[in-house]
Amino acid sequence: MKFFTEYLVFTTKHVREYLNITTDVERILAKSGVKEGMILVSAMHITAGVYVNDAESGLIHDIDEWLEHLAPFNPDYRHHQTGESNGDSHLKSLLIHHEVIVPVTNGNLDFGPWQQIFYAEFDGQRAKRVIVKVMGE
Repeated sequence: MKFFTEYLVFTTKHVREYLNITTDVERILAKSGVKEGMILVSAMHITAGVYVNDAESGLIHDIDEWLEHLAPFNPDYRHHQTGESNGDSHLKSLLIHHEVIVPVTNGNLDFGPWQQIFYAEFDGQRAKRVIVKVMGE
């Protein structure tokens, strides 16, 4: 079995942003030479996440509104008593989760219809990393 690791770095223009990173992950998979296996994509920050879903703009907007409804900005979060102001970003990250694993078949991401990989940023405007680890033969 072989392993291949590469890091993506994102500096978003906005505090909250959703980036379709499927093309980046496909490029790394091709570079790895792995034909059968799996690929792990994981945000390396506690205020960001990675998820798989449709790349339809209305849905992305709905996801953002849903997350804001479930974990709205609130100045009274206990986390803010430590001098931070991003308690909602941590909660949104927990809802999205920080990583996905996608099967690799015949050298391609083995997705269902419409599936894409997204990086979700909840406390942006600074450099953050995503690890992409390919495992297989």
